[in-house]
Amino acid sequence: MLGGNASTLAFTSSLVPENRQVTAWLVPLAWTPIGVVLGENWQRVGVAADNLAGWTDQTFDPSDERSFVSSLRELELLARIGWSASVPEVLTEDAVVNADDLPEDILDALAHAPESLVQCAICRRTCVRDHFVWNERRLCAWDYHATVFGKRGPWRDAPYEERLWETIPHAAYVAGPLLEDAAVDAVLAIDGLDDELAHRLINDAIGGDAGHAHLAVRTAGGYTLLRERSAPPVEEEKTDGDGPSIGATS
Repeated sequence: MLGGNASTLAFTSSLVPENRQVTAWLVPLAWTPIGVVLGENWQRVGVAADNLAGWTDQTFDPSDERSFVSSLRELELLARIGWSASVPEVLTEDAVVNADDLPEDILDALAHAPESLVQCAICRRTCVRDHFVWNERRLCAWDYHATVFGKRGPWRDAPYEERLWETIPHAAYVAGPLLEDAAVDAVLAIDGLDDELAHRLINDAIGGDAGHAHLAVRTAGGYTLLRERSAPPVEEEKTDGDGPSIGATS
């Protein structure tokens, strides 16, 4: 590995120059609430063999908190011995010579199959193509949670009619930390049950929790039922007869 940042991972399979250049491969990355995901499509670039260190420093700017570069000393040693290997079909930790140089998040990503990546339709953040789609727009996890699970989402005050199950949101997963900003709680998670039983359990939970708005979400593993939090009660302003009491604001 040569280095990486918030959007790209760079590696080479040979430090033997050809026409005074070393071939580097750029792998797109998506940083998601459940970890880093490697992209399927690699870009091939040529780097001047005598400026490999300068290229990595320039490409992976230290001002990016997710940037890292490999040990220059190790790269020089590998170049001296003419290190070369075949280009791997899939990146795995076993294929990486300098795995110790990689952040833990990147190492974890190497253990999973690559995905097709796209840009979020709202914020342009790189995200997994089909993890979060709403109104035919592919979104990142953050914008999907804010849009679909926000105040304007398809919330319900009553159990679902049979015809409505086809219209509920579909998402790869529900990220608990992202629900905090939306003031939403996940109150029921169902995995491995047939749809008829899952629907009944969800409707029973909604029917037994009157006074709250609910939203059922179809996930990769089953269903998650969300509930909007009630607004905190507004304290009445106390007075001593002559005006607002201490602690009151105007």
